[in-house]
Parts: sequence; structure tokens; C-alpha cells
Amino acid sequence: MSAQPDHTPTTPYAPAPGAPAELLAQLRADRRAERWVPAFEQEWAAALEESRRTFSLNTLYEVVHVWQARLTSAPSVDAFVASGRDESGFVDMAEVRGRRPR
Repeated sequence: MSAQPDHTPTTPYAPAPGAPAELLAQLRADRRAERWVPAFEQEWAAALEESRRTFSLNTLYEVVHVWQARLTSAPSVDAFVASGRDESGFVDMAEVRGRRPR
């Protein structure tokens, strides 16, 4: 038997060093810049402070990943909203929250 672990821990994907700056430039160029840029900057500042406290870059990486995903999925979300499909009745939010409508 081997004393080695039976699984290899995965290392979080580390974005390129310039990824946050590139991401911010893309956010500034987006039509949602007025809302998205301040939100990104606020999340980035909080992650930076967390990173300073914990000596870990994971929170910073997570912020970059989440915002990259938002930018990537934005055209699909826009297309869905523009299609006029009404999915509001698909999920009963009162039921999700644990309350039943009366």
C-alpha cells in the first residue's frame, strides 16, 4: 500500500496577472457599465481586503471568474429577455421560500 492520498487535490485556476484589468476594461465597454463597474470594483476591493487578511488569492480569483462568467453569459441572457418568453409562472417563488399562497 502506498502512503499517497488516493486523490489529487485540484488547484484553483489562476487567472492571468492582467485578467482583472482586462476584465475591468471589458466591463467599462459594456452597455451595463454604469451598474457593473461599481459592482465589480466593490467586490474586488472586498476580495482584496480578504486576501490581505488571509494571505490567500482564492477570493480574488473567484471575483474574476464570476465576472468573466457574467460577461460571457450576458449575450445569451439578453437574447432570452428579448425573445419575450415569460417564465415568471414557471417557479412558484412562495413555494420556494416555504410559504404557500393563500
